[in-house]
Amino acid sequence: MADWITDWLDNRMQRVCINGVLFGRRLVTSGVPQGSVLGPLLFLIFINDLDLGLLSSILKFADDTKVFGKVATPTERLQLQLDLNELCRWADEWQMKFNVSKCMVMHTGLSNNNYLYSMNGQTLNEVAERKDLGIMISSDLKVANHCQHACSKANRMLGLIKRTIVSVTYCYFLNHQFWGLVYR
Repeated sequence: MADWITDWLDNRMQRVCINGVLFGRRLVTSGVPQGSVLGPLLFLIFINDLDLGLLSSILKFADDTKVFGKVATPTERLQLQLDLNELCRWADEWQMKFNVSKCMVMHTGLSNNNYLYSMNGQTLNEVAERKDLGIMISSDLKVANHCQHACSKANRMLGLIKRTIVSVTYCYFLNHQFWGLVYR
């Protein structure tokens, strides 16, 4: 099986087309073919050991990683920072660095000390709200902002439909329903 995967990944070529101009083929030296079924599976196998040795909780979804835990004392803060350092060490070892500018901290809880954290010497930005897998998560863990965003998105879609469709006709013929749409 390993030979089959190696053969699938080795000696791959790609070419680029920009504004109708086709450039020469180049050897692809890393990654997996986009849109493949095997690609995500290989990635999951690749990052399977990402959380080994961490004391904090971790969630992995595709290329998205969340590290979290209760931090009420300076010792717990240090442990979370050590886990972030370990993640950076793993990323360096496997040549798959985190984009630290996209990494952030969200503090939750009323008595949170709002400690600062860093990755690779760069202090992580603190956010009060973040969209995660289509859901707006806020630091107060209330759903009001998510509901507002969902309602706003639905209203934009309704406006698009109203601007696009001139008329709708409904027909009932021999136990079948038909909709007729006339577009602008």
